[in-house]
Amino acid sequence: MSALIEAKGLTKHYEGFSLENVNLAVEEGEVVGFIGQNGAGKSTTIKALLGLIRLDGGEGQILGTPSDELSRASGAAVKERVGVVFDTVSLPGHLRVCDVGRIYRSAYASWDAHAFDRLARELDLDPKKAVKDLSRGMGMKLSLACALAHDPQVLILDEATAGLDPMARDEALDRLRDFVARPGRAILMSSHITSDLERIADRIVCIDAGHIVFDLPKDVITDETGIARCRVADFERVAASGVVPERELRYLRHDYGIDVLVPDRFAFAENFPEIPCDRMTIDDYMALTLKGGVR
Repeated sequence: MSALIEAKGLTKHYEGFSLENVNLAVEEGEVVGFIGQNGAGKSTTIKALLGLIRLDGGEGQILGTPSDELSRASGAAVKERVGVVFDTVSLPGHLRVCDVGRIYRSAYASWDAHAFDRLARELDLDPKKAVKDLSRGMGMKLSLACALAHDPQVLILDEATAGLDPMARDEALDRLRDFVARPGRAILMSSHITSDLERIADRIVCIDAGHIVFDLPKDVITDETGIARCRVADFERVAASGVVPERELRYLRHDYGIDVLVPDRFAFAENFPEIPCDRMTIDDYMALTLKGGVR
């Protein structure tokens, strides 16, 4: 089965930054979390996939259509099937929420005005309120309602839960779960709120300085790997044991000890029961991968 969203060798050069040979794929039924530090290349990758910027190399495709075609009239039918939420509300500030619905109705043949009105009510969006008067969180709710109301097949979300309070984030994640549960759906979701990705993502792709540094099933990170809390003597003993292969021994030193990335926390606990080994979070894994030393 071909991926619903795919990047192959995406390359884009700017002064002071380059996206280099980026590969990722989102299959039907998947939620792929896309993570990285600010300026790592997440938004550039998303814009390249959507055909919003011209590439210097490689290719992208969404629903089988090349990304560069999405920016042409011939790509309009495919864009009907793609819901997008950027990290800022890209609507004129003077428009009211109800005006936004009318404009989108003219833009999308598949626009469902009843669905938009229902989503606006459920998300507590005041139809008479101007976009410029919405808080960031309410603006993101409006963007999500717009992305869902034309019945897309894939969602591409760039920090879509940013600015939402915890209850609103829970509600948004529930909607995304319902969306991807239907056949033929997929989500690519960039987020700094990795706890959201721990709840909803199937895979995690991390980019740093324009390069993909890991692409792993989320359960491998949160269920299989661990973070060992070592003292200096413990660390030397672990390093010498071979339980963690030398090429995989990544660590971060702190004033109170050394954190070690453990590929198999269960095997580690059997060999070193006296050393605390915590369950890994996505944030921990990213920090150890990007900032950790290598033995």
